[in-house]
Amino acid sequence: MNILIMAFWLMLPAYIPNNCAVLFGGGTPLDFGRYFHDGNRMLGDGKTFRGTLAGTIGGISIGLLLNYFAPGLGLPSFGSGSDQLVILLGLSLGAMLGDIVAAFFKRRMGLKRGAKLFIIDQLDFVIGAWVLTIILAPQWFWENFTAQIMIIVLFITPILHRFMNIIGYRIGSKREPW
Repeated sequence: MNILIMAFWLMLPAYIPNNCAVLFGGGTPLDFGRYFHDGNRMLGDGKTFRGTLAGTIGGISIGLLLNYFAPGLGLPSFGSGSDQLVILLGLSLGAMLGDIVAAFFKRRMGLKRGAKLFIIDQLDFVIGAWVLTIILAPQWFWENFTAQIMIIVLFITPILHRFMNIIGYRIGSKREPW
């Protein structure tokens, strides 16, 4: 099996959530508009309850779909029964949490919503997905995310991130294409 396809397959439930959050988000911010003691917003208007829920549901949904096709394609599954929901929750909610944590630190640095922070913007959700999945399903994670897979993910994710930002810009959901 092509290792690049395998890496993309395993990460798709983590790649989808931020796109779903942008498309279906909005509404009440997670920080309820509160400011931190440094005078900056805790997270900002871009991190909302609806976006976090939509992103998590989107990631779980794509994972369930992938799981359906996995056996016929010879690709790894995301578990079975309740295990698959735990694994997919780790990947999708973890991706959202990684992005939320990065937003918190960007606000601490005085960066406004949409401001770029090299490499952090491209990999925050990957780290979040990996950390939560390791916590929730460590055996599955280490059986599937080999060192080689992780290196490939760290390499391809910034490229995919750039590509998705360009698409977001062209459809009007992003202010800048980078």
